[in-house]
Amino acid sequence: MKIQARILGLLVALLLVPIASANEPVAPLADEPPVTAAASDAAAGAAVDAKTGAELIPLPGAAGEEAGLSELAAEQETAAGLPHDLSPWGMYLAADWVVKSVMIGLLLASVLTWAIWIFKALQLHVARHRARSILQILVNAESFADARQYCAEQRGVGVDLLGATAHELQLSAQGPASDDGIKERVAARLDRVQVSAGSHMSRGTGVLATIGAVSPFVGLFGTVWGIMNSFIGIAQSQTTNLAVVAPGIAEALLATAFGLVAAIPAVVIYNHFARAIGVYRSVLGDIATALLILVSRDLDRRHPGGRSLSDERQTVVPMARSAG
Repeated sequence: MKIQARILGLLVALLLVPIASANEPVAPLADEPPVTAAASDAAAGAAVDAKTGAELIPLPGAAGEEAGLSELAAEQETAAGLPHDLSPWGMYLAADWVVKSVMIGLLLASVLTWAIWIFKALQLHVARHRARSILQILVNAESFADARQYCAEQRGVGVDLLGATAHELQLSAQGPASDDGIKERVAARLDRVQVSAGSHMSRGTGVLATIGAVSPFVGLFGTVWGIMNSFIGIAQSQTTNLAVVAPGIAEALLATAFGLVAAIPAVVIYNHFARAIGVYRSVLGDIATALLILVSRDLDRRHPGGRSLSDERQTVVPMARSAG
């Protein structure tokens, strides 16, 4: 019995020992060395497999990839920090001096185009109005003398045509002259006045044709020059980042835009004036024809052997009756 009691006491003691040790705090070891910063960095830098406990060795390409990513980030920060104003004025200020010269020249050409358009439009409007007024008077006049009297207060090329006709009639009246000769000389003088008036009205349109034909090529020259400078800048900066390259190319393309802005209105305005001047010349031709009709009528009336229309009608009517 005593032996059994002792064995039971030992078993109870063994069961109570783990419970008591779990409730007591663990004291630090006095002989444990302190952890230094270098040791902590080494521990952080060394990767350990959780299962095997072996140290993991980093791959050789990982460092290169990290370096490339850092360089790309640096380029993006540099590009973001570049002061590029992509407005037309900002691109003009940042452009090369050659490109600036091209833009200024094209801008002046555009201003000249619109100035010619305003001047020629007013000139053509006034000239056509005066010519049509004189044409209406000549169509309603019965003789050349009446036409001169009615057009005394008129102005324009129509008055010049009247003056040329009157001058030739005065010269022809100084000596013997045939009716056909008078008509031919009057027609020649009227033709020369029409040609002179048409040439005078066409002044300035040649400038429009030149601007319309040359401006796109001038703008293209500025674009080529600007793109060359952009490529040189790419080679010097040793980067192909679009944020760095795009502003220079945009500045170069702005020169082409200036060329088109100068050329397109010039071509349209030139074609408009070509048609308008053609209509004006047609009106002058009608005035010349009306003057020739009046001159021919006056010559027939003063001809000694000429017959009136009433006499011709009286002659034609009996012939028609006899034929019936």
